[in-house]
Amino acid sequence: MRLTRFTDLALRVLMRLAVEDADLPTTREVAATMEVPYTHTAKVVARLQHLGLIEARRGRGGGLALTAAGRAASVGGVVRELEGEGDVVDCEGTTPCPLRGACVLRGALRRAQEAFFAALDPLTVDELVAAPTGPLLLSLSGTARGPSGPPDPRDR
Repeated sequence: MRLTRFTDLALRVLMRLAVEDADLPTTREVAATMEVPYTHTAKVVARLQHLGLIEARRGRGGGLALTAAGRAASVGGVVRELEGEGDVVDCEGTTPCPLRGACVLRGALRRAQEAFFAALDPLTVDELVAAPTGPLLLSLSGTARGPSGPPDPRDR
């Protein structure tokens, strides 16, 4: 099983926000910390906000914050939501597989995918940032800010 880059970035954004306790980072700051393009991060932030896992606050003192639901969210649930529960292989695509009616592999892959999600289900976003990950994330976030003037409200 391989996660899409979108899901990978979403999990890293959630982890980054889970360690923040005072200053709310902007989308631009999170993108810089994660060393990914701002546009990709903005799309991830919009989706996570739509799911109720993060909130974006505008204005002075604004930024991104993890919600209580985001903090307690099951990693398996987040991955399911972002990846979808479609089949690992597309047996019905533009050229349907001739084995699809009697294929044992399709069912085995479906069970393996569910086992993958199930292994992530008990893990919460908060648990992802336990030591040593949390302290490392905090050290990264300190380098991303650098000297700056007033925050740009468009970054929220």
